[in-house]
Amino acid sequence: MTPVLPGPVRAALAAPLVDHHCQGVRRDDLVRAQFETLITRAGHPAPPGTTHFDTPEGVAIRRWCAPVLGLEPHTPAAVYLARRAELGAAEVNRTLLRAAGVVAFLVDTGTDVSPDLLSVAETGRLGGAASDEIVRLERVEQDVAEEGLSAPAYLDRLRGEVAARASRAVGLSTVIGYRCGLDVDPVRPARGAVLAAAGRRAAEPKKPLADPVLLRHLLWTGVDVARERAMPLQIPCGHSGVELGLLHRSDPTALVPFIRALGPLGVPVILLHCSPYERAAAFLAAAFPHVHIDVRDGLPEVLGLAPFHKIMFGSGGWGVAETVYLGALRHRTVLARELAARIDAGDWSGADAERVAGMIGSGNARRIYRL
Repeated sequence: MTPVLPGPVRAALAAPLVDHHCQGVRRDDLVRAQFETLITRAGHPAPPGTTHFDTPEGVAIRRWCAPVLGLEPHTPAAVYLARRAELGAAEVNRTLLRAAGVVAFLVDTGTDVSPDLLSVAETGRLGGAASDEIVRLERVEQDVAEEGLSAPAYLDRLRGEVAARASRAVGLSTVIGYRCGLDVDPVRPARGAVLAAAGRRAAEPKKPLADPVLLRHLLWTGVDVARERAMPLQIPCGHSGVELGLLHRSDPTALVPFIRALGPLGVPVILLHCSPYERAAAFLAAAFPHVHIDVRDGLPEVLGLAPFHKIMFGSGGWGVAETVYLGALRHRTVLARELAARIDAGDWSGADAERVAGMIGSGNARRIYRL
């Protein structure tokens, strides 16, 4: 049932969003096996005799994306994929990205450097929106490591390259939680320890960085650049660590010592992917003035704990444009339900709901990323 909302609240929900957290989507035509691996975070084929269309995401694609591409809701997977192939990847991307109703995409470019992914500029152009980059620190480090420099040259080059890429971006991100957990030593490592770690790194430059000392150095390098450029730092939490067995070390409360260390520096921290730790992340956003939260799951809990000026919409879309569209659709649907419940209970006025919808949908991101 569609919630009954005052006209100004409906207008605020329908207003263009700032998608402050998404990643690249594929530009090429995909066969079924490729498409299915991109609609699950596992990134693996479904077990024999099963399909990733029999998942919440797969059913949602058939229900909600199918009509956007000119099909009936709940169309069979084979029919949906045939329509996708008929239209071609460029038209599918254009149609779904524009249907998301996004005015600005902030694209994290660190996941993959494949030429099969849309660039930041292409994402904006196809989506009919502005677009800016979020620089992934670990992607910068990987590129620098593969240059084969000496340890001192590596450290100098790393600092310079982070600063150079940040000059063309609106924010930084780190996946340190993916690599060694969020319960890292919050203290900036000593230079001698960093040089020794850089020497070890030179022996295996093509492997993803996993050395805790170098990861901490990279993190603080990012902090220094973020402070200089007055930009935020995104940190994924929660289910982000499942694949590497780090979920138990991905509770955002593990970041409290680091968050405290950042307090005097004025660097905003944005907690992403917080499931199943939404309450903990919302509490941190309430407790620390420089902590903000990205919300896709657990919105009722977040709205009950976090200051409304600390919450931002991010689709989390990646791989295929369907994920971006569904992220925007879910945001509007769930937020509408929550706002209607509060208005009906007499807890909020229509003006309150209108203001909160605008803050979460775009206002907070515009302020924090200085758009």
